[in-house]
Amino acid sequence: MDISFLGGPAPQRGVGVVAPFDFALDRELWRWVPDDVSLHMTRTPFVPVEVSLDLARLVSEHETLGEAVRTLNAITPEVIAYACTSGSFVGGVVGERAMCEAMTWAGAVPSVTTSGALLDALAELGVRRVALVTPYTVSVTRALEAYVAEAGVAVTGCAFMGLTRHIWRVPYRDVADMARQAVPSPGSADALFISCTNLPTYDVIPQLEAELRIPVISANQVTMWAALRRLGTPAVGPYQALTDPSARIGPTVPGPVGPAVAGPVGPAVADMPGVGDGPETEQQQEGWT
Repeated sequence: MDISFLGGPAPQRGVGVVAPFDFALDRELWRWVPDDVSLHMTRTPFVPVEVSLDLARLVSEHETLGEAVRTLNAITPEVIAYACTSGSFVGGVVGERAMCEAMTWAGAVPSVTTSGALLDALAELGVRRVALVTPYTVSVTRALEAYVAEAGVAVTGCAFMGLTRHIWRVPYRDVADMARQAVPSPGSADALFISCTNLPTYDVIPQLEAELRIPVISANQVTMWAALRRLGTPAVGPYQALTDPSARIGPTVPGPVGPAVAGPVGPAVADMPGVGDGPETEQQQEGWT
């Protein structure tokens, strides 16, 4: 059978993705991408460090990012996305912007990071009060709270898991349970953010939005949404507020509002049962696996 009349595969637009060495959810990123866009993945070098602030700093060093981006230059992606939440918020807002500049300089194309995309998504949705779900330890979760607060968004609730490895194995039911803890009542937050690109979220977002009656955004979702927006292409996926404006819900029913972030340590985390301020408690949290 002569198939030469087909003319070959359809042209593809490229998104380069730099991910940490332990990233395990390539397929989840692909699910938000339309058929005419390809993801070109590369990973940072392995380091024998568990998920922590130290690891976040190691996988976000400018030299490491530059080398990763240069491995993608031969295939000429149109945008570069750094797919790591903690690695892109660990240096604060200024540090995130510097990371984008370093990647753009190395690849000569626009660059986005997960944490920068988070702030863009919050602005897109008009969010001033956000609840957080993280798989992290206390110290990493507090760093995320500080980053969001620095951007002028109040954290009204938080739930975290205390994990230092194997985050990609967390089932959807655990993510949903954490979401309900972070948003205990209607009106307590304008949106929910589920952090960490290694935490599966694709299928749970529409269900949580229907239950909580607020936009639910996740690390992988905002990363792909921001990268594709640089191409002028919408992300695809099931009915959800960020990618489908028709799914955006109006003001929630007024209800009790939790305390906002008051500095680098958010009260929402510090007030949780079993979480104290002393070093002994912090060490115990860091040990959860």
